[in-house]
Amino acid sequence: MTATSENVRVTFKGEYDFGVDDKRRVQVPAKWRPAEGTLLSVHVWKAEGQRHPCLMVLPPATARKLEERLESMSFSDPKAEALRRLLGADCDDLTLDSAGRICLPEKLANKAKLGKKAVLVGLFDRFQIWNPEFYADTQVTDEVARPDAIKLI
Repeated sequence: MTATSENVRVTFKGEYDFGVDDKRRVQVPAKWRPAEGTLLSVHVWKAEGQRHPCLMVLPPATARKLEERLESMSFSDPKAEALRRLLGADCDDLTLDSAGRICLPEKLANKAKLGKKAVLVGLFDRFQIWNPEFYADTQVTDEVARPDAIKLI
């Protein structure tokens, strides 16, 4: 990725295995790195049918879309309020350091059960950070869903 501003279309493709150091820093692939100073929004994520949590990392444009959707929900809807609390409590903003790493907040890394290794998986407009064992399990589930998932395009 050769982004020069947050308005440049960011595409996250591929799968990468990286180590996580003692300070919970993980490398971001060079082609995924945004412009210097860009905030990335990281969320603990466990979608319906997903057995294990991961960390979902959103670039500014995607994070803005999520926030706008949350803001448009009714304040009096208890499900919307629960969703805002769930997402708001388990997220943070990150920036890359000069070596192209992000430092994962301890609380979020613990919730995603991240240890010394992580798998980064591109989802085109965002990426996920997985515990390798959890990701292997998720890949099995994804393969079962493949025939129906392909029908979506």
